[in-house]
This record gives sequence, structure tokens and C-alpha cells, in this order.
Amino acid sequence: MRIIDVSLGIGPNLPTWPDDPPVSVTRTARIHRGDPANVSELRLGSHTGTHVDPPFHFIDGAPGADALSLDVLIGAAHVIDMTGFTGQIEPDQLERIMPEDAERILFKTDNSLLWREPKPVFPREYVGLSPQGAAWLVERNIKLVGTDFLSIEAFHAPGHPTHRTLLEAGVIIVEGLDLWNVSAGMYTLACLPLKIMGGDGAPARAVLIEG
Repeated sequence: MRIIDVSLGIGPNLPTWPDDPPVSVTRTARIHRGDPANVSELRLGSHTGTHVDPPFHFIDGAPGADALSLDVLIGAAHVIDMTGFTGQIEPDQLERIMPEDAERILFKTDNSLLWREPKPVFPREYVGLSPQGAAWLVERNIKLVGTDFLSIEAFHAPGHPTHRTLLEAGVIIVEGLDLWNVSAGMYTLACLPLKIMGGDGAPARAVLIEG
């Protein structure tokens, strides 16, 4: 059995969505200064790094991060290799690559190259999922979809139709994965977001288990 960490490290060099809170880690107590323990204060947005979008992210009154089903966040997941592809993933691409038995899908794209850089700069263009692609996944009863960028849809898409299509159907979205060192295939996904009560999003530690 091999466990592959597909989470982004949280630190000041991690890019965040424009206008979202930047990451800050402030050392408030340190043993070498005479304090009894090392303690830090964390400041970050709820959609920092590897994180989960619950329905409440775009739908008022819908379930928040604390109400997400662990049965969906843990289970068999297919990593789909789309490296070399640019633009938005459409139904015709999905028709060619999607395993028939899939319930959880993680898209590996050239987005993951960004996480190889020591100080990544937020790009305005990246591989995402089109609204039509989202509807295609909903029709096939996908429970969870993951992407290797901070958002699953195009930058500043009017009305956020990809998010809404997925979240209104109860599909959990995992964003900010690092899949560059992961081969295409089936794994066991374990993705546990922080239990933020009523949270519109929650940072998570995500791993893939092989074997």
C-alpha cells in the first residue's frame, strides 16, 4: 500500500484567489524566547490551498462544510490524465475518457505544473470544467469532482454556472489538488476538510491510497 499526499502546503508563498485573504502564519509563542511551547496564529481564507466546496459556497441555506458526507469524501476515485489539454473540459472530452463505473473523478492537468514553482503566481487562464461538462457529470451521478487548480471553472465566469450546476445537484467539489506525481488510474481517496460549522468552504488534507 502506498499513500500519496495530493495536498498543497499552506504557507505565505501559496497563491490565493484574487481578493481572498492571503496566508499568514504568525509565531505568537516560541520556546527559544522563553515561552513554554511553540504556538502560531493562522490567518487564511476558507478556500485556501487544497479545499472542499460545500453547497453553501454558492447556495444560501444549503449544507455547509460541517454537513458534508464522509461517505463521499472517502472512497474509490479515478484520476483522469488530461495533461496537454487547454481550455475548458467539455462533454465530448468526457465521453472519451470517463470510466463507466466512476463516482469520484479527479482531473490531472497542466495546472499541477504551477505547484512545482517555488513562488507560484496566480494565472488568469487554466484548465477548468465547462458548465456543459458539469451537467454531463451530474447526469452520470458523479458524487465528487476534483481539480488541480484553486477553482473548477473559468476565471470570473458570470454567474458561476459550473459551481452552481454541481453544488445544486449535491456534487462535492475538491479544489487545489496537486496531482503531478500521480499516474492515471483508480485509487482510494481520503479527503477530510476542517469541520467548520456552517462553513462555505474548508481547507483539507487529501491523500490517494494505491494498492
